[in-house]
Amino acid sequence: RPAPPAAKKLSAKELKQQKEQAKALARKAAMEAATADVDLTFKEGAEGEAQDEGDESDDDKSGSGSGSSSSNGSGSGSDSDSDSDSESDSDSDSDSDYSDSDSDEDDPEAKKRRLEAEEKRKRIAAARVARLERVSEAMKHRNPEDLRCPIVCILGHVDTGKTKLLDKIRRTNVQDGEAGGITQQIGATYIPQWALKERTACMQSQDALDIKIPGLLVIDTPGHESFTNLRSRGSGLCDLAILVIDIMHGLEQQTLESLNLLRMRKTPFIIALNKVDRLYDWKTQGEAPIKSTMASQGAHVLREYDERLQKAILSINEQGLNAAVYYDNPDPRSFLSVVPTSAITGDGLPDLLQLLCKLPQTRMSEKLQFCNEVECTVLEVKMIEGLGTTVDVVLVNGTLREGQTLVLASLQGAVVTQIRALVTPQPMREMRVKGQYVHHKEIKGAQGVKIVAQGMETVLAGTQCYVLGPDDDVDELKDEVTSDIKSVLSRVDKSGEGVCVQASTLGSLEALLEFLKSPAVNIPVSNISIGPVNKRDVMAASVAHERKQKEFACILAFDVKVTSDAEQMANELNVRIFSADIIYHLFDQFTAYMAEIRDDRKKAAADAAVFPCRLKIIPSCVFCRKDPIVLGVEVMEGIARVGTPICIPSKDFITIGKIASMEVDHKSVEKAGLGKNVAMKIVSTAPSEAGRMYGRHFDQTDELVSHISRHSIDLVKEFYRDELCKDDWILMVKLKKLFEIP
Repeated sequence: RPAPPAAKKLSAKELKQQKEQAKALARKAAMEAATADVDLTFKEGAEGEAQDEGDESDDDKSGSGSGSSSSNGSGSGSDSDSDSDSESDSDSDSDSDYSDSDSDEDDPEAKKRRLEAEEKRKRIAAARVARLERVSEAMKHRNPEDLRCPIVCILGHVDTGKTKLLDKIRRTNVQDGEAGGITQQIGATYIPQWALKERTACMQSQDALDIKIPGLLVIDTPGHESFTNLRSRGSGLCDLAILVIDIMHGLEQQTLESLNLLRMRKTPFIIALNKVDRLYDWKTQGEAPIKSTMASQGAHVLREYDERLQKAILSINEQGLNAAVYYDNPDPRSFLSVVPTSAITGDGLPDLLQLLCKLPQTRMSEKLQFCNEVECTVLEVKMIEGLGTTVDVVLVNGTLREGQTLVLASLQGAVVTQIRALVTPQPMREMRVKGQYVHHKEIKGAQGVKIVAQGMETVLAGTQCYVLGPDDDVDELKDEVTSDIKSVLSRVDKSGEGVCVQASTLGSLEALLEFLKSPAVNIPVSNISIGPVNKRDVMAASVAHERKQKEFACILAFDVKVTSDAEQMANELNVRIFSADIIYHLFDQFTAYMAEIRDDRKKAAADAAVFPCRLKIIPSCVFCRKDPIVLGVEVMEGIARVGTPICIPSKDFITIGKIASMEVDHKSVEKAGLGKNVAMKIVSTAPSEAGRMYGRHFDQTDELVSHISRHSIDLVKEFYRDELCKDDWILMVKLKKLFEIP
C-alpha cells in the first residue's frame, strides 16, 4: 500500500507570524479596554496561543506518524524519514533562534513604557468621566434664584452707530461726567443691577419689571468670533444680541451677514432701529421712553418715521423673519422686537435696556442659572506695561481665584500656568490713568477679567480656559484643550502646497478653513497661524516662489492686523496679503487674484497653445506663392487661429510657417471656425521654411493642418478647454494619432 500523505508542517517563520498576530490582537484588546475604561480579559488571545500550541503538537504527531508508516514501506520511505528528521531538527533550531530574538525585542523597558502608556490612557479616561459627572451634578444643583449676567453682543453694518450706542449705554450722568457705577471691563462693559434699575426707572409706569439679573455684560469685541461655537458640545459665547440697523439706510450687506449668523447660531436678538434723531424736525426728550417721545412729534415726522419703519420691517420680512415694534409685538416668540433708538440723544435707550433685562428673565432663566463649574473663554492676549503678558477672558460661570492653576491652549500644545493676579480697570472716569487697575482676590461670573500669569505669549484667542481642581487630572485637561487644535491642524495640507491662513481666534480660523475646504471653493492650505501677520508669516508664504507656485505666495488674513514690517517684507518678497473682516470678501479677493494670475499665464501660453484645424486651399485665391505665402483657404474642421503653425502631412509633414494674419471680407480676424473662407498670410519661422513654395513643394491637392505637440495639447486643455467644442476635440484626437503623439 502507498504511504498516506504527510501532514503539512509549519515553518519557524510561519509559527513566528502566528505568535505575532496573537500578540497584536491582545495589545489591541488592551488598548480598547483602556479607552472605554472597562476591564477586558485576554481570553481570546490566550485561546489563540493555546490553539497554536495545539496545532504545533498535532503537526508533530502527524509528522512522526507519517514517518513510522513510511518506514514499513520501501527504502525510499526511510530516505524521506531521514529527510523529515533533519528538517525538523533545523526547524527546531531556527524556532529557538526566533524565540531568542523575540525575547530580545520584547525587552523590559519597552514593556514598561507600554504599560505606562496604557495606565495613562486609563487614568485620562477615568478623569474625563469624573469631570463630566461633576459638571452634570453641578448643573442639576443650580439655584433658579441665583442668576448670572447675560452676555450681550452688538452687531451691525459699519457706521450704523454700534459704538455710539454702547458709549451711551455705559454712561448715566453725562453732564457732570460721572460713570454712574458702570465699570469698563476687559473686552466687555459690565452694567450692574442698580444702574439698570436707575436707567429704566422711567419705564416702570408703562411696563413694571422686577430686575432679577445681577447686571449685563456687553461684549466690546467687534466681529463674529463672539458667536463661534467654542466647544462642540457647548453654546456660543453670547446669550443674546443687539442688531443695529440705520433707519435712514435699512438693511445693508454686513447687517444681512450678521442676521444670517444669528439665525445659524439660534441666538435670540433685539433690533435697535438707530438714528431716529436724523428724521427731519425730530424733537428729542433725552433718555425718555420712545412712546412719550413719539407723542411730542409733529404729524410730518411721524409720517416719515412710519414710512421708514415699514420699509425696514419689509426688508426683514424678505429675509424670512417677522418683526414688529416691541410695544405692538403680538407674539415675542415668533416676532422680532424692534426698538427705535438714538445713540446721540438717548431716545429709546430705556426701552432697549428694559427689553434686554426682560428677555433673559422670561425666556432664558434656565440658561442663566449660575453654575459653580468654571466656564471661561480667552478673548485676547495682550502685553501690558508693568504686568507683562496678560490674557483677557470672559468668565461665563464659576469663580476664579488667585493662585489657581490654569490649563490653556496654544499651537505648540497645552500651557499650564498659575494665576498671579486678577485685575479689572478702574471705572470709566479714571480709564485714562495709565497702569491703574483694581486687583481682586476672586471674581464670580459672568465677568470680563484680565489674568496675569507667566508663559501665556502663545495662548490662542477663542479657546477654552480650564481650572485645575483638586480632583482633576492635568493630563486629561491638556488633552481636552488641545483636541480642538488637533482637528484644525489636520486640515492643513502636509505637502506644503497651498496658501497661508491667519485668523484672530481659533473659532474664526476653523470657520475659514471649513469654508476654504468646501467643494465650491476648494483652496488648499499649507500653513496656519493665529494673531497679527508678522515677518515670520511672510517668510513662510514666500516659499511658494521657490516651488514655482506664484498663486500660493499669499496670506489670507481674516480679521487680524498686518504689521508695517510684514507689509514692507511682503512687497520685497512679492507676497500678496489679503485682509478682510468677512470670509466672503476674503474669498472674492483671492479669486480675483487667481483669475489675474491665470490670465497672465494664459497670455504667456497663447503662442504655444495650438488649436486643431484642417484647411483646404482654394486654387483661385493664391496671391503669393513664396514666403510670406498668402492664399485663400476653407476651414474644413476645427478653428484656424492667428499664431497656429501649419504643416502638410501628405508631404512628409513639412512645415511652412505660422499664420501671421487672417482676413474675411477685407476685415482682420483673430480666428475662423468651421466652413469659413479666409485669406491668410503664412510667415516662415525657421530658415528651412523660408524656401517652401506653393506649386513646387505643395499644391491645391494637399491639405493643411495645424502642427500640434504634447506640450501644446496640455496648454489647450489647461487654458482653452471651454473654447473648443466636442467636434474640435475629436479633430484633436485625430491629429494626435496622425502625429503619433503619446
